[in-house]
Amino acid sequence: MSTASVTARPGAVLADLLPSSRVRDAALVLGGAALTGLAAQIAVPVPGSPVPVTGQTFAALLVGTTLGARRGFAALALYAAAGLAGVPWFAQGGSGASVSFGYVLGMLLAAAAVGALARRGADRSPLRMAGTMLLGEAVIYAVGVPYLAFAAHMSATEAIAAGLTPFLIGDALKAALAMGVLPTAWKLTNKS
Repeated sequence: MSTASVTARPGAVLADLLPSSRVRDAALVLGGAALTGLAAQIAVPVPGSPVPVTGQTFAALLVGTTLGARRGFAALALYAAAGLAGVPWFAQGGSGASVSFGYVLGMLLAAAAVGALARRGADRSPLRMAGTMLLGEAVIYAVGVPYLAFAAHMSATEAIAAGLTPFLIGDALKAALAMGVLPTAWKLTNKS
């Protein structure tokens, strides 16, 4: 199948540009999990928060958007399961269910949500991509912050102060980066 026919087909995501096979899908899922694990190692501690700033959320949303809902969810499920089993690829080389594990669970849902939106063309324009990323980040926080409050015995206000507020500027920067990267990737593939 030519690139032009794939990109013109409604419901395609970037991963669909590769020849279709089960091997491709397995490699994409494994690669998405590995990318998320590697990006989690880019971590900067946040004073007063048990949750560091990482590249993990950006990678998870990128994986969901480029692979689509099903493969994106599978990649993040593999990432979560391997981390729970002891693979040290959560933030700062961690594994297991820490106080920040809720963010990993949120990433599962966010990857599926942004992947579903990408299948509807949300990754093809900068404005829609920004909205998609911000929605994905909101899903991550909707699960991560309450989990943090519960696991760290914090009040809702404390959890928001430690697990949401310090990350908003970084999330805006991640959304801005995605606004340029994914729509540009589509434009480049359409010129092939």
